[in-house]
Amino acid sequence: MNSRAVSFEGQQVYIGLDVHRAFFVASCVCDGLAVKRCRMPSRAEAVISLISKYFPDSEVSTCYEAGYSGFWLHRELEAAGISNIVVHAASIEVAANDRVKTDKRDSLKLATQLAAGRLKGIRIPSLEEEYRRLLPRTRDQISRAIRRVQNQIRMRLHQFGLVPEDLNRVLRVKDAEAFLDKLEGDLKFSLERLVEQWKCLLEQKKELEKRMRVQAKEDPLEALYRSVPGIGVLTARVLSTELGDMSQFPNIRALYSFTGLTPSESSSGEKVQRGHISRQGSSRLRYMLIEASWKAVRKDPVMKKFYEELKLRCGARKAIVATARKLLGKARAVIRDGKPYERNYRQAA
Repeated sequence: MNSRAVSFEGQQVYIGLDVHRAFFVASCVCDGLAVKRCRMPSRAEAVISLISKYFPDSEVSTCYEAGYSGFWLHRELEAAGISNIVVHAASIEVAANDRVKTDKRDSLKLATQLAAGRLKGIRIPSLEEEYRRLLPRTRDQISRAIRRVQNQIRMRLHQFGLVPEDLNRVLRVKDAEAFLDKLEGDLKFSLERLVEQWKCLLEQKKELEKRMRVQAKEDPLEALYRSVPGIGVLTARVLSTELGDMSQFPNIRALYSFTGLTPSESSSGEKVQRGHISRQGSSRLRYMLIEASWKAVRKDPVMKKFYEELKLRCGARKAIVATARKLLGKARAVIRDGKPYERNYRQAA
């Protein structure tokens, strides 16, 4: 259908955007039909121009998948008066026989599911919230880079059969440098470069953690999060910057969903079975909460009793995930009431 020759005045148009660094691909759906597909520069102005040119008198809704591109596009579209949502990738339905992935297919899938009302937008953080998250997230990136360099050093040593008796000791800077003194030539030179990179990353991590401590002192939620057993300095920073006061979540299930702790469900007739966690939501928050739960089990008799009883019934893995949900519920109650954690603190409803 040639959208130039057809008027869409007064009609509802749905646009799915497949967002890339270099370009966007848009698919436009109206009344169940794909009426326009195009590729454009990766700028909000290009999307706005598309709508102004082809659908000036239509009700337009747009959507794109959450990812590296963040929320700048959403903010610019909303500022231009365009209704937009950002959707979690795991919430986009995929047909069993849909094995071919292309930009046009992805954008059309978004548009058709948006038109059918099957997509739900995620919460959009404010710019201030995004800025506050940068320190813990950058620290995570640097920590991963440190592990990569350590692994490169380990692999290089293995490559030439130079495996010390205690390999873990080599992965401390002072021991690595002492070991390098025994080497020579290009092998020594290349390993020295990796060790220098490692030392630089460690220094950057130290500077970030210093800045995070300053941020924590200015955060009224810090002491409340830290009062919950299992939640240490780093976890408190991440939870405070990612979740804030949690007022954006209407209930505890919405909070579980955001943090990736919602159990999957399957139903048959009147039976509903809950299985493994759905894996939607933030994998980073899920990992940190589970790690914090292991600490809470060791520190808090109430949490230990809860975990041990569940472990007997459903195994350690499910028990620790349930403990993480309980820990998160207790943290929510603490933040909601503005009072530090006390043993037997009631969980938020």
